[in-house]
Amino acid sequence: MAAAPALRVGFAGTPEFAAVALQALLEAGFTVPLVLSQPDRPAGRGLKLLPSPVKALAQQHGLAVAQPRSLRLDGKFPDEARLGQAALQAAALDVLVVAAYGLILPAWVLALPRLGCLNIHASLLPRWRGAAPIHRAVEAGDTVTGITIMQMDEGLDTGDMIRRSEMPIGPDDSTATLHDRLATLGGAMIVAELRRAGVGEPLTATPQPAEGVCYAHKIDKAEGAIDWSLPAPVIERRIRAFDPFPGASFSCQGETVKCWQARVAQGQAGVAAGTVLQADSMRLTVACGDGALDLLQLQRPGGKRAPVAAFLQARPGLAGQRLA
Repeated sequence: MAAAPALRVGFAGTPEFAAVALQALLEAGFTVPLVLSQPDRPAGRGLKLLPSPVKALAQQHGLAVAQPRSLRLDGKFPDEARLGQAALQAAALDVLVVAAYGLILPAWVLALPRLGCLNIHASLLPRWRGAAPIHRAVEAGDTVTGITIMQMDEGLDTGDMIRRSEMPIGPDDSTATLHDRLATLGGAMIVAELRRAGVGEPLTATPQPAEGVCYAHKIDKAEGAIDWSLPAPVIERRIRAFDPFPGASFSCQGETVKCWQARVAQGQAGVAAGTVLQADSMRLTVACGDGALDLLQLQRPGGKRAPVAAFLQARPGLAGQRLA
């Protein structure tokens, strides 16, 4: 393998998607003098403070980590922002790579590195700017998505595009499966771009087209509740889009049940949406506003994901009942 270019690469990211990119940079041999990640969050039943995947990976490699709640010097946490500023200035970065960081970068951060700030965005911009591009692409029924490496500006994912790479969305893809492939692609793409930059090749950027702009709004937990009045294909896409978070759910005999996999089936005319059309040892079919769904993988409260047969064993006589 060729020697890594002599670039000082800062990294800003928080979830697993970003950790994959950081791992790729480290494996490629780049010097990473500073990592930014969001503050530790409470998690689990004990609500113990846990580091983000990016922070955990940085600590494994002995990298310096800063976790300001904001980088706005005139914002709610000016003291933390000033500490972040000092850390960034001391790091003397050539470039700052950003992937799902979750904080807005003010102008002073964007202007600090010699090569600016490069974002790894999980869509083909300008489609699906914003917080949840993978979820929204699956929900909308898109057949293709990808990664855009973007030169960041002060807008919301509005910066000029350095490189785009497409990836197909299969009919069975969920946010989870697509996330993992896109994370790997993003890591490979940023390594390739920084290798070129490190040997003096310019980072040529192209403005985003004015047409095709749409926004991937943040996922709300309430969106997970299945609305059986919707067409079956729409519900099926939402089930895949909300895997793993927040999970698509419905109410059955007083329990909130999550559905992780379903298949569009033939409906029956004149049957109210949410009515169980068939419930036998292997099949649970529910009427929708248009068509029906075969529910294939369910999860009861406190349980694990399981084939529908396991659910039906504990729920005899569901046919004709109406799910909420």
